[in-house]
Amino acid sequence: MFSDAANDNNIQEIQEKGEIKTIEAYVSGQVQGVGFRACARKIALGLSLTGEVMNLDDGRVYLVATGENVILEKFISSLYECPRAYLREISCNEITKKEFSDFTILRNI
Repeated sequence: MFSDAANDNNIQEIQEKGEIKTIEAYVSGQVQGVGFRACARKIALGLSLTGEVMNLDDGRVYLVATGENVILEKFISSLYECPRAYLREISCNEITKKEFSDFTILRNI
């Protein structure tokens, strides 16, 4: 039998960890040909996020990432620190949760 204290601890632990969600982001600026996708992947893996990143034909970069909300926020803000890249804008939206086994760099779509 489980005690109420154990249940309270489990609920608190879930609240502290945060809900897992998936975001998509379009990144504009000087983000192609400067190692931005590799930088995004390195940051994502360091934060234990999963997802994918790719160049778009219009010069932007598209990425999808899955993880805890607070970690996703840290990921997005950390993208501005990628060397050689100049980020003009990051447009993020929450999308239906997707599961990935890793964070991968994809070829252009």
